[in-house]
Amino acid sequence: MIRFSTLLKRATAAIMLGSLILLSGCHMFGGGTKEVSTASMKGQFDTTIQAYKEGQFLVDGAVLSAIDTGSHFAYLKDQGKLPKTVLLTASDDSKIRKLHLEYMARMQLDYGFRVYYDDKGTLKEINPVDTKARILEDHHEKAPVGSDSSPQDHTGAPGGH
Repeated sequence: MIRFSTLLKRATAAIMLGSLILLSGCHMFGGGTKEVSTASMKGQFDTTIQAYKEGQFLVDGAVLSAIDTGSHFAYLKDQGKLPKTVLLTASDDSKIRKLHLEYMARMQLDYGFRVYYDDKGTLKEINPVDTKARILEDHHEKAPVGSDSSPQDHTGAPGGH
């Protein structure tokens, strides 16, 4: 049997008691896994961009496609002004969608900054391993479906040209 000195036993007991009190204090006062409000954190990010319709982003008041947003960050990198942290928030016209998170995960991998987003008032960081990074794309208008201006009849019905 191993014998420990009385002083070592007492020091260990004091450390364990102190740790227990510290942990219970964190739990009682909400310190442990505290959720951070996005509104209180907005000023602490280098850049804030907003999610916009169909995978686009609002960057400094301009609507940009994902590829244009990536080009914006490439320009900032060339100028030596690349942000270390980016906050993605919902805009008045669109909420943050999975597509936005996937594009931002790609930009996070490409440029090395950290991206945080507002998830119903809670601040979360995008993890590029868990979020499938999507190749950046341009925004394209949807083609009109079933327009009457088409001169061709593709139905094969009699009377078609």
